[in-house]
Amino acid sequence: MNYVIIGNGTAAVGTIEGIRAVDQKGTITVISEEPYHVYGRPLISYLLLGKTTEDKMLQYRPSDFYEKNGVITLLGRKAVRIDPAAGAVKLEDGMSVPYDKLCICTGSRPFVPPMSGLDTVENKTSFMTLDDAKHLDAMLGSENDKRVLIIGAGLIGLKCAEGIYQRVKELTVIDLAPRILPNVLTEVPASIIQKHIESKGVKFLLEDSVEQFEPNTAHLKSGKTIDFDVLVVAVGVRPNTELAAEAGCEVNRGILTDACSATTVPGIYAAGDCTVSHDIAAGTDRILAILPNAYMQGETAGRNMAGEQQEFTRAIPMNASGFMGLHMITAGSYDGETYLEHDEDHYKLLVTRDNRLVGFIMIGDVDRAGIYTSLIREQTPLDSIDFDLIREKPQLMAFSRAERAKKLGGAH
Repeated sequence: MNYVIIGNGTAAVGTIEGIRAVDQKGTITVISEEPYHVYGRPLISYLLLGKTTEDKMLQYRPSDFYEKNGVITLLGRKAVRIDPAAGAVKLEDGMSVPYDKLCICTGSRPFVPPMSGLDTVENKTSFMTLDDAKHLDAMLGSENDKRVLIIGAGLIGLKCAEGIYQRVKELTVIDLAPRILPNVLTEVPASIIQKHIESKGVKFLLEDSVEQFEPNTAHLKSGKTIDFDVLVVAVGVRPNTELAAEAGCEVNRGILTDACSATTVPGIYAAGDCTVSHDIAAGTDRILAILPNAYMQGETAGRNMAGEQQEFTRAIPMNASGFMGLHMITAGSYDGETYLEHDEDHYKLLVTRDNRLVGFIMIGDVDRAGIYTSLIREQTPLDSIDFDLIREKPQLMAFSRAERAKKLGGAH
């Protein structure tokens, strides 16, 4: 059996491990436009901050992952077309890679909205890849004398700010939304994170946007002007769906798959940020561009590609991050009845609906937040546990002995 995976991120790792859990002999080929072995994308901010190295980021090297799993890697090679009739992936250099089963793990790319004069800015970058981080590092240099402007106060923009705030003269973040992290946090927790980041010297200009760029100046719609030396565009991302769409897979913003991670084209699967998932917390179909879901989708795809029947039906939005020493974990939906704890040191919001925990926000003390995540993923009835105990402090003693054994055994 010839298995081919396009992409080399977390979803691809899950796919490889899913295949090998069932089929130890089939040929696996990974095609990736990036020249690197798989690395932790969230770590690029820590690379700039000096808390990690490129060597440590490249966690899966040939000797301990690719070779172990018998994977052929075609890195720095771009897939340009999928031919389902021929069962082959065409590469930009003319090579044709045959497949019996294919998984599309193409991820996403930066979204750069039309901004007048952006082409006049010389020192600019996005912030999604290792190459982006290297480019930004080179533009900043070692003198700590640069003024940096970040467009976008979402996760990508704020992680970029965290990576460089100690290396710059001035750092300003602009966003059209009325609060930071608008797709992740509600108003109060967003203000807590913002206040903490501002205490580190970062300036925010919210409910504003760039009307016109000059080479080193941004003219804002509010009438303000910002002078800068380096520009980072971190407005958002778009799924890479073009290969799938051209191959005949149904696409609606992201690639549509069933619970087995199969697309609408026989023999082709998809996983990760390029796909649409069913969010069980909100009961809606949406793109969930987060690492845990990408891995589990990939593992599901791999097992099914290799002939096993498995479904992934526990996708939820989830973010675990830190901003300059302040930790945050969020998951699920915020629509329902709420339980709130809030003081100067921490913030905890639990949201319940229909006898289920459907969402939470934790800032500061995030110890054992995985228990709350498990309750949401497993859709555990709250009357089957001691929820009064667990809402005060997530702890396994709130579960029955059988459930404790299950969770200690590694349930997702």
